[in-house]
Amino acid sequence: MRIESKTVRLRLVEPDDASFILSLRLDPKYNRFLSEVTNDVDAQRRWIERYKQDERDRTQFYFIIERLDDGSRCGTVRLYDFRQDSFCWGSWILLEENKTKTAALESTLMVYDVGFDELGFAKSHFDVRKGNEKVVKYHERMGAVRVSEDDENFYFEITKDAVDQVRVDFEKVIHKEPRKG
Repeated sequence: MRIESKTVRLRLVEPDDASFILSLRLDPKYNRFLSEVTNDVDAQRRWIERYKQDERDRTQFYFIIERLDDGSRCGTVRLYDFRQDSFCWGSWILLEENKTKTAALESTLMVYDVGFDELGFAKSHFDVRKGNEKVVKYHERMGAVRVSEDDENFYFEITKDAVDQVRVDFEKVIHKEPRKG
């Protein structure tokens, strides 16, 4: 599964991506709101190899975000926790120094393309750590609704209809050529 937008693509993670993923997850700029990992590339590689079975079973998908212009890796994102009508997404990290100007919006909408269009879900659920105000505001601007919270997280849902409205609003930003009809 590979999907492209205007400046970035999502491609399924491979074991050779282990050191890249680990470098993101260990970087203090990006890991403040992530679960901890150990500094062990072999353990990360083994995790990816086990995950590949989940991918074959269609129970989760882990993507590398790549720039279209030079093919360099600029982030990660994962879809998981598939329920009857909803999917969760997370592990979303974008390299500030290598992402494109619109990589956040494009990768978000491609996640929803996979979840809604490829997998057939009606909505998405996800959590954002409290204190991660930039990401909270981003998701609320996208149309996500805060449905609950606990001591550590805010919990959100977003529907396909809300995302479809965002697509209309940002049509020129996210597509190589404007869609017709």
